Amino acid sequence: MAKYLLLIYGNEQIWDRLSEQERKDLDAGHAAFAAAAGDAILAGGALLPTAMATSLRGGPTPTDGPFLETKEALGGYYLLEAPDLDAALALAERLPEVSAAHGGVEIRPMREAS
Repeated sequence: MAKYLLLIYGNEQIWDRLSEQERKDLDAGHAAFAAAAGDAILAGGALLPTAMATSLRGGPTPTDGPFLETKEALGGYYLLEAPDLDAALALAERLPEVSAAHGGVEIRPMREAS
C-alpha cells in the first residue's frame, strides 16, 4: 500500500469569518470523511493560523510567519494509506474543502523510504 498526504488549503480570512453553523458543517464533513476513510487514515490534524508559523529560509535564523505570502494557507492534513492514487482521490473527494469556493486539497504521494 502507498501513502498519500492530503494537504488542505483555504483562505484564512474566510475561515475566520465562518459562522458557528458553518464551522459545525465543516466539522461534520470531516467526520464523514474520517468515517469513510476508516483505517486508511494514519494521521491528521488542523494547523494553527499562519500568523503562528515560524520559517527557516536562507540560514538558521527563524522568522515569524509563513514561508510565502499566498491567498490560500495550509490549514490541515491527513496522511492516508491507499492501494493506489485512484483510491486516495476517491477518499479525498469527500473532504468539504474540495467543493469550497475558497480552498482545495492537494494529494501528494509519499516517497518510500529506501
